[in-house]
Amino acid sequence: MQKVIITAALESDLAAAVQAIAPDRIFLLADTITHRLCTPVVTPFRCLAAAREIVIPEGDTNKNLSSVVSVWQALQTHGATRHSLLVNIGGGMVTDLGGFAASCFKRGIAFINIPTTLLAMVDASAGGKTGINFGSLKNEIGIFNDPRSVLIDTAFLRTLDDRNIRSGFAEMLKHALLADEKTLDETLAFDLEHPDFQQLAKLLAASVAVKERIVESDPHEQGLRKALNVGHTIGHALESWAMRRKTPVLHGYAVAFGIVAELFLSVTKTGFPVGTMRKIVSFIRENYGTLPVTCDDYDELLELMTHDKKNIAGTINFTLLDSVGGIRINQTAGNDDIREALDFFREG
Repeated sequence: MQKVIITAALESDLAAAVQAIAPDRIFLLADTITHRLCTPVVTPFRCLAAAREIVIPEGDTNKNLSSVVSVWQALQTHGATRHSLLVNIGGGMVTDLGGFAASCFKRGIAFINIPTTLLAMVDASAGGKTGINFGSLKNEIGIFNDPRSVLIDTAFLRTLDDRNIRSGFAEMLKHALLADEKTLDETLAFDLEHPDFQQLAKLLAASVAVKERIVESDPHEQGLRKALNVGHTIGHALESWAMRRKTPVLHGYAVAFGIVAELFLSVTKTGFPVGTMRKIVSFIRENYGTLPVTCDDYDELLELMTHDKKNIAGTINFTLLDSVGGIRINQTAGNDDIREALDFFREG
């Protein structure tokens, strides 16, 4: 199990994490954006004085096999061994891809994640899921493998633009739905137009705690961890749909859209309160907008959902809710039900 540390002393905490591994060589992976905005923060650190940088193209469209190969080539060219360390600094694309690359190279080398986006802090960097997109499908290839440490420094949040703050906040909204009414109300009260970073850091710590609690009870997603997939069955399909059209949406936006549709299914299938659903849907529509999906896209979206990794024997599988915190895993819905949910997403 990885150590997740919310730190105000990144250099000393990273030095301790590196010392515990005692690697023979250190590599620092970033994408072109975090290389420009974030690696200058850590490259002066004494513990990274001998680290060799690896830079990959930014964006989820580059979370692919070609980028992984470029990381492996850099590791091989510069003498990485089974005792080397890869430090991934960036958003979820970097931590997912870097974790996967490290997990396969030499049958596995140690890696540390330093998430720099809100989405990565609350979702991608912790929990042991690594992977890449393949064949226009999200996270189609990957492995469960924990980083040795996850170091979260909320100071990096100030490097983010508005869209990336909102993207990460969607996963925080999902965690609040899995927690309790009080956490949900505090999350819905947050002003995304004028974010208070001190308040955001407090909400983030609570959000990470929700995910840690669930992951610790079910590290390989055999049961309760499926709760973290609320909004993701339809959300991933919408994300892949947009990717196919060369108009990608940030992951958190797709999750927010998926939450709208899947809360509708929760109301019709498991008795989730209509009033609570309306309150959440209103927040999402106000802060995330929508996608230009039409009913002509439904067959394609249904086909994309059949590739979801939660499915059992070809049946599309959902995590729904019967109340805030009332988790119902392994729920199914027919195509007509899903079409109704998509109608609701489009028209409200």
